[in-house]
Amino acid sequence: MQRPLIAVLITSALLTLNAQAADLLQVYQQALANDATYASARAAQAAGRERITQGRSGLLPSVIASGGNSRNTGDFTPSNVGQLSTVPGAGLGFVTASDRDNHVNQYSVSLAQPLFNWNSWQQYQQSKLSQAASEAAFAQSQQDLITRVAQAYFDVLTAQDNLGSTRAQKVATTEQLASAKRNFEVGTQTITDTHEAQAAYDLVVAQEFAAINDLDNKRAALQLIIGQAPAALSPLRTGVSIAPPQPAAVEPWVSSAEGQNFAVVGAELSLEIAKREIERSRSGHYPTASLVASTTHNNQTASGTLKQNSIGVNWSIPLFSGFAVTSKVRESIALEDKARNDLEATRRAASQSARQAFLGMNSGLAQVKALEAAELSSKSSLESNKLGYQVGVRINIDVLNAQKLLYSTQKDLSKARYDTIMNGLRLKAAAGTLKEDDLAPINALLAR
Repeated sequence: MQRPLIAVLITSALLTLNAQAADLLQVYQQALANDATYASARAAQAAGRERITQGRSGLLPSVIASGGNSRNTGDFTPSNVGQLSTVPGAGLGFVTASDRDNHVNQYSVSLAQPLFNWNSWQQYQQSKLSQAASEAAFAQSQQDLITRVAQAYFDVLTAQDNLGSTRAQKVATTEQLASAKRNFEVGTQTITDTHEAQAAYDLVVAQEFAAINDLDNKRAALQLIIGQAPAALSPLRTGVSIAPPQPAAVEPWVSSAEGQNFAVVGAELSLEIAKREIERSRSGHYPTASLVASTTHNNQTASGTLKQNSIGVNWSIPLFSGFAVTSKVRESIALEDKARNDLEATRRAASQSARQAFLGMNSGLAQVKALEAAELSSKSSLESNKLGYQVGVRINIDVLNAQKLLYSTQKDLSKARYDTIMNGLRLKAAAGTLKEDDLAPINALLAR
């Protein structure tokens, strides 16, 4: 009765641990909600969406209402007050002081509609390009978040695998050390075997401390992205098969990177903005014209009420500005040339990234296959050395070396799998096609 109860408790504990383990998609959703870098990019995108409205405002009419209400009080005392008036036609009388109180109430409404303003038109065209550039930058940040989350996730798994292999090696080394001590006590082995086993044990203990520290650092790096301490992560299933890139040739990936990579798209938009900036600078030589209309109401107690309406066209032609416009044009042309070269550099970098990721993924697939075969060979070698050690044809150091080789191969195999998966994501990112849906096939490779 006791054994079934223990089995149930163990099974329940394992199911609880599995239920609490987070997979890649869950971690990505946490990053979407909590990553500060992504939140900053989202805010920048929201700000960029206002560019068109601001740029279009220079082409739309502006209406201004202004007015004032004031009361002026005072009196006027002539210099000849009290004297007999000498003003012709005023009759006889003495000059006296007078009040000068006055109430003024005025308001006006004016409208101005640009008819021709080359600077405002180019600014409007630039605003559309700027908004598109902000969208491209946000799409780039989305891809960056996917690769950052995946890299941090697999870094934690790599650190966990390293720690697990190190601890397994520690257990095996401990057993081998105990065996060497027993054999030395009964006189079947020399003290050298014991010293070799002790050295191997001390080394693996040091490696365990380093592996624990590395795991803590990798979990802290993931925490920076998701904003909270990560839960247990679902590992890769044993013996998973990683799909090769499709298409299988590098040229389509490079072509896509040169045309669809979001960094390239952003550089292309920056070049177009620079071209428009040249036209904006040249607009300093062009005339401007605007339709203007206004209505004015002015009421003064001293003089009565004035109402006035007007409509017309205002224009201006710049004649000379101290060579500022010419200098600005030359500056804009130089910046346009800079943007063109930046675009070419970005396009080449995207192409190179696509090539590296493609070659890295294919190389990783071949490496995984070779390491899987090496793992089988290492296991066979370890068993053979253990058997040879038991019958006396192998020495202790042979078993220790076989153990070290096996665990080293297992570490390399797990890392090769993670690197191959990451190269697949980087390849799609370089081509400008990486999206959240691409995480689903990778998530399917994880143990549930």
